[in-house]
Amino acid sequence: MELLKEMAVLLGRVVTILPLLLLITLYMGRRSIGELPIFDFLILLALGAVVGADIADPTIGHIHTAVAIILIGVLQKVVAKWKIRNRKLGNLITFEPVVVISDGKFIIKNLKKTHFSIDNILMMLRQKDVFDVNIVKLAVLEANGDLSVLRKGSKSPVVLEDLNIQNKQPDFALPVIVEGKIYEEVLADLQLDAIWIEKELQKLSITDVNKVFYAAVDNNKTLHVSLKTEAVDIPKIYH
Repeated sequence: MELLKEMAVLLGRVVTILPLLLLITLYMGRRSIGELPIFDFLILLALGAVVGADIADPTIGHIHTAVAIILIGVLQKVVAKWKIRNRKLGNLITFEPVVVISDGKFIIKNLKKTHFSIDNILMMLRQKDVFDVNIVKLAVLEANGDLSVLRKGSKSPVVLEDLNIQNKQPDFALPVIVEGKIYEEVLADLQLDAIWIEKELQKLSITDVNKVFYAAVDNNKTLHVSLKTEAVDIPKIYH
């Protein structure tokens, strides 16, 4: 009888601590969970804590650890089935896909919402072999923190050997302005200067560099700009 009472207390702890972990992880943002779906991340975290406590504290009975592991596993299966049957529940306990680039323009409010910086997104683009934001039709930050990238039609990769043509110079761009700050060293490497930047911005009717959220120069010495207050069409992406 006493054992059943202890098991009931253990079950209560499991079903109350996981929602708390879920809320905290949602608050922390998708950068905190790596490549795992959020609920699976919490399950692994809980399992690690249970096993770690069992190893570190000899006063904890093995039967309690075993039951806790079983309860966590069963709970994961139940929630997984609920997510399949109930889309609203699935949306509540995970992150939705978020568009962070549309037609070569950064979506500033979505970057702030997801706690990702320009540098984070640029790094993830490079991992997708994309070195110029301007060739990106759509970039979507997925629930697991990964970045899905759709290139513009004319920039989609093709097998050039099949076309019997030589490869052109790859699309490449270097950031020269980030959140209103001009990168003088990058300009110097490109044999450009701040005066050139000002002239190019004036061509785009931009008189204040502080209005620029991101600007990059491609291999053709063309300046591409995302403004802090620019209106960008943001398509809705669903799970």
